Amino acid sequence: MLVDTFGRTATDLRVSLTDRCNLRCSYCMPPEGLDWLPKPELLTDDEVVRLVGLAVRDLGVTEVRYTGGEPLLRRGLAEIVRRTAELSPRPQISLTTNGIGLDRLAAPLAAAGLDRVNVSLDTLDRGTFERLAHRDRLPDVLAGLAAARAAELEPVKINAVLMRGVNDHEAVPLLRYCLERGYRLRFIEQMPLDAQHGWTRADMITADEILDRLSAEFDLAPDEAHDRGSAPAESFVIGGGPATVGVIGSVTRPFCGACDRVRLTADGQIRNCLFATEESNLRDALRGGATDGELAERWRKAVWAKRAGHGIDDPSFLQPARPMSAIGG
Repeated sequence: MLVDTFGRTATDLRVSLTDRCNLRCSYCMPPEGLDWLPKPELLTDDEVVRLVGLAVRDLGVTEVRYTGGEPLLRRGLAEIVRRTAELSPRPQISLTTNGIGLDRLAAPLAAAGLDRVNVSLDTLDRGTFERLAHRDRLPDVLAGLAAARAAELEPVKINAVLMRGVNDHEAVPLLRYCLERGYRLRFIEQMPLDAQHGWTRADMITADEILDRLSAEFDLAPDEAHDRGSAPAESFVIGGGPATVGVIGSVTRPFCGACDRVRLTADGQIRNCLFATEESNLRDALRGGATDGELAERWRKAVWAKRAGHGIDDPSFLQPARPMSAIGG
């Protein structure tokens, strides 16, 4: 198992398949984009499947989520999903995406074995979307969401980040939109993971603020019927249920004590925390002929060293050198 010194066990593996993205969201990267990883540094499809198989078979991982960058840009995605679904024991397989191209790929991914999707959607206003993402692609995202629902990749979850003075007035419209279509909405506090290192707490819309805005229009109550466990989102029942909305207070309401996640970057580095400043290189060991047992031991050591929390409130906190697009969500 992947256990750390605080007794937490990592069972949820986030696998980045690329650092590339077809959007330029302001809280992630600059409008001109970034220097992408050279292709030889990326794990191949076979290397991804080998490491994921090792994690599932020998290290206790039960859920695999493919991320990026934008994972739909990975040409071999459907085949990677199919091979993951063939693992024994079979893990839950999910995908975090911006939704662009999902209208074409939802059905093939479902057929390959994908269980569900998380789609990023911060606004329903086309002009605001273009200002945020520096691309006019809102209709493509909405079409991708509809295709995911049609392909029964459920629950279809939407992740939204509210930014002060930009889209913070859209909390209620976003929730109404999701309720009308059966999507499950989760608001996420903006985190210090942008490539520009321009994050400031003053610009962040907090979990308390999100709940205040929603409560002005909806009757919300803590979802006491379901144990939160290691889930990052606090869940709230709307109007007596059954619909719910989630709020992920990554900064102001950290859930590090119950964290069960570990990350594998597109270039084969293990990160035991989203905000880790150290990585463990599995790619070079794998390519150097390491056995599965040797790779597993490296992985265990990486997770064993996990810190108690991300430490954003600590004066010594340092933002990771890699932005979110290069880490994987």
